[in-house]
Amino acid sequence: MGHHEPSRRTILTALAAVAALPVGGFTLLAPQSLSMRARDLELITVSDQSVAVSWTTAAADPIGRWRPVEADTELALGPADSRKPLPVVHFDATPTAFHYVEVTGLEPGRRYRLEARSRGVRAVSGMTMRWWNDEQEHEFRTLTPPPGRLLRTIALANDLHFGEEVSGEIVAALPTGVRQEPGMDPYPEVMLDALLTDLREPDRNVDHLVLAGDLTNAGTPTESRNLRRRLDDWGNFGRDLLVCRGNHDRPRVGADWRSGRRLPGTQHHDCWGPHFLPRQRLFSYNLDGLRVIGLDTTDLDGSGGRIDAEQVSRLRSVLRDEPDQPTLVFGHHPVTRESGMTNLGGPGFVLNRHDAATLHQLYGRSPGVFLHHSGHTHRNRRTRPDTPIPVEFLEVSSIKEYPAGYSLLRLYEGGYMVTFQTTRTAAARRWSTRTRTQLFGLQPRYSLGSLADRNHVVRRDLSGVEQVSHPRKAAPAAHQCQHRGLRTAAQR
Repeated sequence: MGHHEPSRRTILTALAAVAALPVGGFTLLAPQSLSMRARDLELITVSDQSVAVSWTTAAADPIGRWRPVEADTELALGPADSRKPLPVVHFDATPTAFHYVEVTGLEPGRRYRLEARSRGVRAVSGMTMRWWNDEQEHEFRTLTPPPGRLLRTIALANDLHFGEEVSGEIVAALPTGVRQEPGMDPYPEVMLDALLTDLREPDRNVDHLVLAGDLTNAGTPTESRNLRRRLDDWGNFGRDLLVCRGNHDRPRVGADWRSGRRLPGTQHHDCWGPHFLPRQRLFSYNLDGLRVIGLDTTDLDGSGGRIDAEQVSRLRSVLRDEPDQPTLVFGHHPVTRESGMTNLGGPGFVLNRHDAATLHQLYGRSPGVFLHHSGHTHRNRRTRPDTPIPVEFLEVSSIKEYPAGYSLLRLYEGGYMVTFQTTRTAAARRWSTRTRTQLFGLQPRYSLGSLADRNHVVRRDLSGVEQVSHPRKAAPAAHQCQHRGLRTAAQR
């Protein structure tokens, strides 16, 4: 994805051009300047014991452009079957235009009702045309966790595009994307720092981070080197941090990549590989009984996906040796036919049909494979496998633009829970709101995905995975609320 691959960006940015115009700059309006609206209400995360809600406050300026307006943050929440007025569980008078509230202490499997307000104005959803729009009902049901002990927590993320300067651009001749505000740090750095900071928070308590490709914008030496340094500060490569290559990280032709290793028989030079992993090489990791397999699904030229024969042979061998071992597979390109028919780039944007069929066959013979994580489409989406195999194919949205988050995969003895989380720094929330304008203003409808796609539970036998040996951290800092023992996480 990016200005090197118009196959998807042609659609993305042609629409984004129109969306960017009414938004204009991001100058804050004075609180009393125009009539304020609380809009874009979203139920970002629903877990077994928590909910995370976001919205923005804005007003239209004299020529119709929506501008952020700072206001207070208030959330009322209670059981949906109660006839009592909803109790206020969170109030913060600190002015902000980008509101985020996370409430913990909820009961698993129970339905709740909520109301978000700023300056007394009730927040409403901005997605009135979407059939799965849970925000319109202002209700949700918490998840019921799988049985057994919590074994470990893995963060699934992708599409950082480190080094990118314009989000949603086709080519340099069409500057229709979204740029960072003057004086702010480059947005890929803002979003990476927000991600890595979030994963170390006690309430996330992540044991491993899996990055499924497009780590850099163009795989240049500078991008690759600087990104690796930042990631090394977070954790140990190959244990805490697992990565695979995306099409943006692939070898290139040109002066900017000439210092990298030249691929035999080609004019392509690989600058990403020396800092991370060789091209078209499978890597298998054993994390205390959990097998994690990283695939390189990148083509040498183009945005579509493929897997070389040598890598397929290695995958077949690995799965055949221990077919029942609990296994998570990740690669940049989505696999299923449904993904090819529903993403904006079309069928040629995902893994080719031959290699996709091979993966389905191998997974069908390996009962331990339970989830395949991919990126590339910049959306949260579960798609049906092409054959009746009990494997979840999960696409996770981009970390570098709206909705600017990652999925937490919590493994229990009796299954797993997936919850989508947004990064929580003020700078990250501000940038995420700016990039809502992409896709002709349809970015939320395409990228956020349904509540069930991004938050769900699957029962599987994962008892072969060992519990993390280090002691888990204490509960997050929070203040006790007046009603039903609810807590709201401290604002970041």
